[in-house]
Amino acid sequence: MTASLLAVLVAALLLAAVARRADVSAPLALVVAGLAAGLIPGVPDIQLDPDLVLYVVLPPLLWSAGLESSYVALRRNVRSIGMLAVGLPLATTFAVGVVAYWTVPELTVAAALTLGAIVAPPDAVSATAVGRRLGLPRRLMTLLGGESLLNDATALTAYKVALGLAIGGAASWTGGLATFALAAVGGVAVGGVLGALIVYVRARLSDPLAESALGLVAPFGIYLLAEEVHGSGVLAVVVAALILGQHSTNAGYATRLQDAAVWRAVQLLLESFAFLLIGLQLPKVVEELAGISAVVLTVASLAVLATVIAVRIVWVFLFAYLPRMIVPAVRDREPEPRPAQIFVVAWAGMRGVVSLAAAFAVPATTLTGAQFPGRPQLVFLTFVVVVGTLLLHGLTLPWLIRRLGVQGDEAHTDAVAAAAAQDKAARAAAERLDEILDRQRADGTLDDVHERAAEILRAWNTRRRNSAWEQLGRDETDIGESPAAAFRRLRLEMLAAERATLIAERDSGHIDDEVLRSVLYGLDLEEATLNRR
Repeated sequence: MTASLLAVLVAALLLAAVARRADVSAPLALVVAGLAAGLIPGVPDIQLDPDLVLYVVLPPLLWSAGLESSYVALRRNVRSIGMLAVGLPLATTFAVGVVAYWTVPELTVAAALTLGAIVAPPDAVSATAVGRRLGLPRRLMTLLGGESLLNDATALTAYKVALGLAIGGAASWTGGLATFALAAVGGVAVGGVLGALIVYVRARLSDPLAESALGLVAPFGIYLLAEEVHGSGVLAVVVAALILGQHSTNAGYATRLQDAAVWRAVQLLLESFAFLLIGLQLPKVVEELAGISAVVLTVASLAVLATVIAVRIVWVFLFAYLPRMIVPAVRDREPEPRPAQIFVVAWAGMRGVVSLAAAFAVPATTLTGAQFPGRPQLVFLTFVVVVGTLLLHGLTLPWLIRRLGVQGDEAHTDAVAAAAAQDKAARAAAERLDEILDRQRADGTLDDVHERAAEILRAWNTRRRNSAWEQLGRDETDIGESPAAAFRRLRLEMLAAERATLIAERDSGHIDDEVLRSVLYGLDLEEATLNRR
């Protein structure tokens, strides 16, 4: 099994690289590839391990998303995010539970609600990846990102409650509500305490490598500890990540650069693995359906899939307009949403690997030893919802965004704000330089070396300040190459010549590899600065 999982990991990364190169949706390509591979005779059966997903794949993905999220933006949109991340999963749980109970005779009420909780949370990756690629407005990205951070906590807690009732482990619905409260409070408490502790420790390490390593293991430890005290591991990881992201500006530059590079790579690797794993589950899902009526499965599949889609559309539109109609403060505080924007949010309901992991984690028997009611149907319906929403929404969402014209116009506004901020920062830097020179002049320590260095720094600072404003002008095809663009182009050519010479010196034996790596590191940092966008 270990060798098979490693093969899936390598294959997933290669397929994701090809998809990114071809500019197609990597999640969709990986799911389709998995489905196709599962139909090939002789391909090993790769069964999804729920613990692998919930304890290994999910925590770092949540952590990475939390680090990139804006606490300020989340707080500003807390009402809307709460409706999507808490209210919508619960509404989906009950609606799907009712439909499944009436369309699948084998399911009890509790088992049907378990299915509802399983398919309730949209995937944390798919919609935001599409939105980022197509330039959705920032507020919509904040809503979808905030929803993806928190909806797993709501759905997995509802899943625990419903599953406990289904197998006979929960005494009452009152006990279920207590489980909800404990998960929320425990998750927030564990995340808050450990997040603050990690910030404190990292601030005193003064070792970028150790700080990044601590950040790598943190989500696993936080998730595990929260689950051990019956809190929500999802909430704990998200809260801790938001705290760490908010304090990341206090970290050293090396730590921030390493964290950004490492977590982007980890995110790509785990996302690719998860989506390929989804498609590979088809043979196992079909194998468990022997002797079950195809008609019942077809009707139930269509009914549950339609319910999942319809509930999200109704809920999103209802709570986009209803609070504005009855609460004046909401009208004053929040911008009026466009119907097209609301529909894009409503259509961004792709499910993912967390739902499949929860379905496979449903035990085969109850606490009394009886077969879990309708488990094969439950797993199959989850698979239908996951693959159906990924393909339906994933294939149509990009077209829908373009067709409705729901794309952000923040690019120019952001550029103006960035240029103004950089201009202000450059002026502060110039004032600081003058202060230092004045102090040295007053105590008699200023010499020609300092004066020449100051002139070079002034010219460099002026170039940086001007380059920010030059980016706001017309395109270079209209007005020609700007001074900053010319500087960048020529300096990149110089860096390429330097790099080639240094490599030749290593190849000829004049310098050691360790010396080469040290010098190239400085060139790489400068090139990264020049290529920054």
